[in-house]
Amino acid sequence: MKVRLKHPSGFQKVTKAGFSWTVFFFAFFPPLFRGDWKWALIIFLLALVTLGVSTIIFSFMYNGIYIRGLLLAGYEPADEQSKYVLVRKGYMAG
Repeated sequence: MKVRLKHPSGFQKVTKAGFSWTVFFFAFFPPLFRGDWKWALIIFLLALVTLGVSTIIFSFMYNGIYIRGLLLAGYEPADEQSKYVLVRKGYMAG
């Protein structure tokens, strides 16, 4: 499910809540393209150490990590459907 998040400055981002197929297939490149340098580096280093096995684990975790980071940076759900998804997935309190 996709969620739309908006920043008080007016900037909006749309991201998927749940499993990340892009991280599953492309490892650290999705965080890199999103400008999420910290997690791109963490995924890259762990993929090297674990010979890529960690990317399977991060496929389940990364979208949640990214959404929580956006919420901490001041982003809020842009609509009721996005808020419902975020509450249901446990990313924010209802």
